[in-house]
Amino acid sequence: MQEGKEEIKEIIKEDIWGTIKEFLDMGIHLGQGEKSINLTIGLLLLLTLALVATKFLLKWLRYLLTRKMEVEDQQKFTSVFKFTNYVIYIVAVLVTLSAAGIDITLVITASAALFVGLGLALQELFKDVLGGIFIIIDKSLQVGDVVEVDGKVGKVFEIKLRTTRAITRDDKVLILPNHKFISDIVYNYTQNHKTTREKVTIGVAYGSDVVLVTQLLEQVAASQKQILKNPKPFVLFDDFGDSALMFSINFFTNDSFRDPRIKSELRYKINAKFKENNISIPFPQRDVHIIQPKS
Repeated sequence: MQEGKEEIKEIIKEDIWGTIKEFLDMGIHLGQGEKSINLTIGLLLLLTLALVATKFLLKWLRYLLTRKMEVEDQQKFTSVFKFTNYVIYIVAVLVTLSAAGIDITLVITASAALFVGLGLALQELFKDVLGGIFIIIDKSLQVGDVVEVDGKVGKVFEIKLRTTRAITRDDKVLILPNHKFISDIVYNYTQNHKTTREKVTIGVAYGSDVVLVTQLLEQVAASQKQILKNPKPFVLFDDFGDSALMFSINFFTNDSFRDPRIKSELRYKINAKFKENNISIPFPQRDVHIIQPKS
């Protein structure tokens, strides 16, 4: 009696398993012979499970890599991660198909030409994306930095995966492809610290009291609000020019982005001080000798 019950259970299990297998094998068949592809319900379920598992794995990796980053860096890394997700999902699908016994060489061969074409067409895009990744990893550029690219100065206010945006001194938005930061020469005024040294050059007439000129320039620098008291500004006697004695007032500021306005205010004050103290600012002079031909 017991043996009969066990046989009935085995038959029921086989029937249930056979029904499930028939259900999983339902689908459509593409192609003929060894190169045919069977799109079955079981294969679709397997692909779904693989994609779900890949999604959770990517979330775990993203958390593992970004848990010690600052909030701003986490947001940048998330955009990079989204870009790589597509590649990882494609690899997961191909691996799953191969594990299910499907020959994926046809898919790879058919898509190779497409990938080559896309690679050639989008190589500039890839260069920009790689540049954005390098900027995020080595932190060679950050929001708030003052940079000079191709003779244009701007303060960075946004760093994206493909482009970096900066506001120029005349309030225009400068959009820079990220590959410029890894292939071109870029001056970062505030990479190490926000304090930079600037200077204003001035020429005075020959015969002027150079000690008085130095004192006046130091007074002007000390009266300017945007100039730091420490390090202290200093004056250099640069050269004996063609028409003038060349001096420069060197100063330190933590607002290099407003540097042209600071220098302009200094020049106004220097001009006024020199007028008060009878210091002449010469203009270029030339002696012209006219030689008349002999008659």
